Amino acid sequence: MSLTHELRLAADHVWRKILDHPFVIELFSGELPLNKFKYYIVQDYNYLLTMYRCFSLIASKADYKLARKALELAYIEATTEMANYEKLLNKLGMTLDEVVSIEPAPTNIAYMNYLISTCALKSPIHGIVALLPCFWSYGEIAEKHKDMLSRNKNELYVEWAKTYITNEYRELINELRRFIDEYGSSHDKEEFKKIFITASKYEYMFWNMSYVMETWPL
Repeated sequence: MSLTHELRLAADHVWRKILDHPFVIELFSGELPLNKFKYYIVQDYNYLLTMYRCFSLIASKADYKLARKALELAYIEATTEMANYEKLLNKLGMTLDEVVSIEPAPTNIAYMNYLISTCALKSPIHGIVALLPCFWSYGEIAEKHKDMLSRNKNELYVEWAKTYITNEYRELINELRRFIDEYGSSHDKEEFKKIFITASKYEYMFWNMSYVMETWPL
């Protein structure tokens, strides 16, 4: 059994809740209220910034092979992903200036800080382990619920969801898994599990945050 497979099994109790979260189900069925999707997209802006900062931190400490891949991913996040993000905002009738002015929600800040601190203070491979649940769970979500897309009348949701069932996206997940399986054997497996499970819990919390449209109490 590969290391990443063990990590996935260790977090299965969390992932089952992620895969069946109401936000996810309603998004793929097309029933999700648009204001909840807009909230999610707004919160995702700061998360995207955090993602490429994390890959940059990983690259600064990694060997050539891992550093090169981390920088490639940071570049993709900072260019391609951000360009796609701005196109999505335009379809939602929003501007990037509007999004930038909105304060991230408490759960979002906590998740981003967890990723940044893990990538900054621990080894490069620990950082990849912390980031993997985001990429991998989106792939599993899309795979599990893709049949609902044929009945989804919201073209915006369908377009968003189809990103995560492409061969390119699957290969990205597999590549991240290969790095962990290759580099992770010399590290403490139990620590990996703690990081992976914690990041998975934050993934669940991010969906829940978006569904309830979490705000600051003060």
